[in-house]
Order: sequence, then structure tokens, then C-alpha cells
Amino acid sequence: MSLLQRGLMFVLAAGTLAIPSSVPPETRAGGRAAVTVDPQTVSVYTPGDKEYYLTQSQMDFIRPGLKVTIGTVTDMAPGKKPSVEITMTDDFNQPLDRLGGTTPGVVSLRFIPSVWDAASGYYDDLINSSNGNPSRDNTGTWVDLGAGKYKYTFATTMPAFDVNKPMTLACTGNRDMTAYLGKSYYVNVFKDFVPATGAAATTWAVTTTAKCNACHDPIVGHGSNYREAKTCALCHNKNDMVGSLQEFDMGIWHRIHSSNLEDVGEITYPQYYLNNCEACHDPKQPQGTVYLTKPGRQVCGGCHAGVDFTAGTSHPAQTDDSQCAKCHIPDSGQEFDASIKGAHTLPLESKQLKGLKAEILSVTNTAPGQKPVVTFKLTENDGKILDPKPFGSNVNVLVAGPTTDYATWPNVRENASGATFNGTTAAYTMTWAVPTTFKGTLTFSMEARRSVTVNGVTFNEGAFNPLFNAASTGAVVARRTVVDQAKCLKCHDWLPLHGGQRLAVAECLLCHAPNGDDSSRRPAGSVPESIQMARMIHRIHSGEELTQDYTIYGYGGTPYSFNEVLYPGDRRNCLACHTSQATANLPVVTGALNVVTKRDYFTPQGPGTAACLGCHDTRDAEAHAYLNTAVFGEACGACHGATSEWSVAVSHAR
Repeated sequence: MSLLQRGLMFVLAAGTLAIPSSVPPETRAGGRAAVTVDPQTVSVYTPGDKEYYLTQSQMDFIRPGLKVTIGTVTDMAPGKKPSVEITMTDDFNQPLDRLGGTTPGVVSLRFIPSVWDAASGYYDDLINSSNGNPSRDNTGTWVDLGAGKYKYTFATTMPAFDVNKPMTLACTGNRDMTAYLGKSYYVNVFKDFVPATGAAATTWAVTTTAKCNACHDPIVGHGSNYREAKTCALCHNKNDMVGSLQEFDMGIWHRIHSSNLEDVGEITYPQYYLNNCEACHDPKQPQGTVYLTKPGRQVCGGCHAGVDFTAGTSHPAQTDDSQCAKCHIPDSGQEFDASIKGAHTLPLESKQLKGLKAEILSVTNTAPGQKPVVTFKLTENDGKILDPKPFGSNVNVLVAGPTTDYATWPNVRENASGATFNGTTAAYTMTWAVPTTFKGTLTFSMEARRSVTVNGVTFNEGAFNPLFNAASTGAVVARRTVVDQAKCLKCHDWLPLHGGQRLAVAECLLCHAPNGDDSSRRPAGSVPESIQMARMIHRIHSGEELTQDYTIYGYGGTPYSFNEVLYPGDRRNCLACHTSQATANLPVVTGALNVVTKRDYFTPQGPGTAACLGCHDTRDAEAHAYLNTAVFGEACGACHGATSEWSVAVSHAR
């Protein structure tokens, strides 16, 4: 019986609720197939949600979700205790009982009133705790108005403030459903208005939570109740974070992501460049260009840790922020100058680069026993065709196969600078011959890079790796696509691996094959570590959650330990990387090979086992997998198959 089942085994007057082993498909679209609902206002649950697997009776009892609407606000004035009318509903807009009496789950809410100053771009939270920290009101009185409507009166008397300035009143909190569904529902909603008139107002809009959640999935803070970027801005500002709290103003996000704040522990920032401001700032928002127009010591010093503005170290001494914008204008139109945009120019986006593109036009002579001929072309952005010869060792052809699962290890990689060049295309005849026993399709790829000087610094400009499938026997069969490169780049932005010459995730598979390891880089006599793609990526992204060491030896015999990686997302969300749920399901497709894992508890491991144990690396989990592996294959699909009670989707549902 699953945790989800156990959590739902509560006894009702109608009997005991339990999730069936197989949920009828007709009940899965939002879990409300028997009810007519408005698709614009009702959440539709996906296989990644626990609610997706509820039966109609379970859905009717649980009433999943929490939606809060802020209505009328009265007495929001100095010397007054404000009152707020709110409405609480479930995902189907039906009223909820705040105390959890007539509907399950107690709802706990708190309120933050913050005055907005458009000139400075900062809030001022009107509630402070006894030690001076910005706080919230949650100990006031409630009046039940019926049908999910309530009136809350603050416990705090409002201090002096300008009632003509805009205000954001935030309501945050949760509905505790852990006893029923093993989770809680969270809410962060806002009312932007002018207290004196009640008129709607425009307040903070620097970025979006979606920007944060490109990596964080979702972003949470202070006990998980704060889940919107705007909520953070209500307190983390220079008006509320004063004295010893100064470093925790909005510049804290720069310090956290640049590992310049000791109190937050180890941080693994996944972006290649720290100065990619738009990774977090959203220029499409009303104040989305504030990073260009409001430079200051706190925000800029968050990333520029070596600068001491007081002592004048690495920058002229500054006693305040009044002079910053005089030198650091938003955009001069130049790269790498003192302007904000210029100073943060990313080398890979510099206009000094001419661009580099590699294309494989055709591959011939791929039958068993033949030496393949790869015809390719190298060009720049303006269409100029390049001779491969000057690239020397930095233009190479790779091949691996078969595409059912790359088994040629080590994979073949040959230098192609000596290819025959006719001024338009280049033809390279490989020295490697296709094995006479080979069957299936081969995948060819290319690497091309060159060192260029950008702003006085050497930069490796690499071409995005082209892939070309060519049949050796039978018809062309492309390798399955499991990971979506665009999803990787949501968090990483750029993946210039191995010296900037390997940029395509699909090319990684040619080397990171089932029997691939780091033996060629690891000290002699040391047991090699597997570098198979699924196992490796799962282990890297598990990082500090691992129970086993995961260290790979790379170029020059350099060890790279991934045990301190802090993954900012939720590893249960397979779709954060996978192209679809189907590519994360078990069993793995026919033809996938066993994975050699000499440093693990047992080897080899089936392809599904290796992937799952990439995250679930405890001895207990490995013993479970070992006991369910026969000499002729793994039994993962028996219990964890797509239609099974313990399927990957169900087990990872959130």
C-alpha cells in the first residue's frame, strides 16, 4: 500500500477511502470527470499531482486546493486596527471552513501591510516584531461571514504612515492537508491599493516568480509559506533591513546566488555567468529594468564581493549611493564599459564574436567493414565558409552506435582538420572502420571550436554540435530523445562542457554510454566510476542528498566531487528535464543496455535500475533493486510500470 493510500485511509460515515490500484482514465482529468467545471477557473491536475489519482469520492471529501481572494479593507490608517474581508475556496471555487470542521484541513493565514515608495523602489513593512525585524499579523480576531467568507481584524495597531502612498497588503499561508494527502496547499495573494481612497494602485513589479521557478520549482522561504517574489520584496528592503540586518535587503539575492552570504550555506549557482542579470530580472515587467537604473552598494556588492565601498578597495570609496548612476549609466551602447549593460556583457553574446556553425551534410560508406566519409561545412554568422585546416586539433568527428543504446566504448573521435576542402564543403574519410559484426544505425557528431579574444580575455567559441544518423544495416533508426535541451537551459542558460566544444546534450550520450567510465583519467589501480548519462545526471543533481560518494576524474586527472551540489528544484519532478513522462517511465525501452557500475553496491545494473539508483542511492534501495534483478533482466516494470500502482508518476507525484 502506498503512502498516498495510507494517507487516504481515513474512515468516513460512507466507509473507508482508498485509492484503487488502477484509476479509471475518465476520473483523471482534474479528478472531476462527473462534474461540469469551468476550465478557466478550475485547476486541471497532471500526472505529477497527487490529486490526479483520486477517485470521485475521495475528491469530494478532500476538496483539494486553497484559493484566497482579498476583498474590502477598512481602517487601514495610523492608530487603527485594520479589518480585511477574504474569501477562501478550493480549486473548484467551493467554500472552505477555515478551522477544518466541515471541510478537511485547517487554514492558517498571515497579513503583511507594506507601503510602496515608487521613487526609491522600496517597500516599508508596517509591522515589526519585538526585536525590530519586519513581521506580519496573524494573531487578530476572525469573524465567520458564511460561505467561505471571513473578516479578519488585525491585532496590531498601525503606526504612522502616509495613507496617500500605494500599499500592498499580502495574505500568505497554508491549508494543512498532510493528514489526508501528505501535503499542504500554499497561497500568496496581494491587494495593491491606496489606503486613503481604496483605489487600485501599481506597486512592485521587478520580476516574476516564474523567473525564480525556472530553477527553484518552487521557490520557498521561511517555513514554505512565502512563495512569490513579490512577497520577498515586502520585507527584504533597505527600509526594513537596517543595522545588522542590512545585508538581508533585496541585495541578499545577489549574495545568495554568488555564495557571498555565509548564513545560507553551500550554494551551487547553475548559471554559467553570474553577470547574466536577466536570468532573474524580467525586463518585460514595469520595473524590470531597475537593475539598469538604480545601481547601489548593497545590490552591486552582493555579486562584487571583492569591492569594499567604504575603504575604497577595488572601487573609489562611496559613502552612499547618490553618485553610482553618474558613472554607471544604464546603457552606453558599448560592450564591457562602465555602463550597467556594458559591464555585464556576456562573452558568448559579444558582438566581437563572428559566430561558428558546424553542419554535417552527409555520411556515406557506413556498411559493416567500410570507413565512413563525413561531408561537413563550417561557417560564420555572415555565411563565410571556413577551411577546417586552421582549426587543427579543435575540429573532430565523433561516431557511436547503435542508436538502440550506444555500445561502442570508447566511442570513436577523430581529428578532421585534414579533410579535403573544395572551398565550400569538406569531406573527411575516417581511419576507423565500421565493425564487420555491427548492426543498426550509427550516430555521427562534430566538435568545432576556436580561441578568440573578447575584451582582452581568451574565449572558446564553439559550434553547437550537429548530429547525423546513418544506417549501417537496415533503415535509419534515430536514438530516443529523453532529455529536452531547452529544459536544461532554463536553469543552466549555457552548457559549454569540456572546454566549450560540447554544447548539445544529445551529443553527451555518445561518450556517456552504459559501459563508459572515468578509467582513462582516474589514477591507476583505482576502481573507475560510471559516467553513464542517466546515472550521472541523477547523481549530480542529487548532490548533497547522496549517501554514496560520487566523484568523477576528468581531464588531467582532476577529481570532481558532486556531493556538495545543492539542487534548487524538486527531484520528484521528472519533467523538469525529461521530454515527457513516457521517457521517465519504466520499464526502459527494449534494447537499452546494462550499466557498468563498479563503484556501486553491485554491477552491472539494468538500465532502469541505474537511472533510479542515481537518486535513490541508499543501500536499502539498492538491495531492493538487486533482489528484483534476474540474470536475464530487471523486474522494475512489474511494480513501477506506467500502469502500475507504484508507477514512477504515482511515486513521484507531489
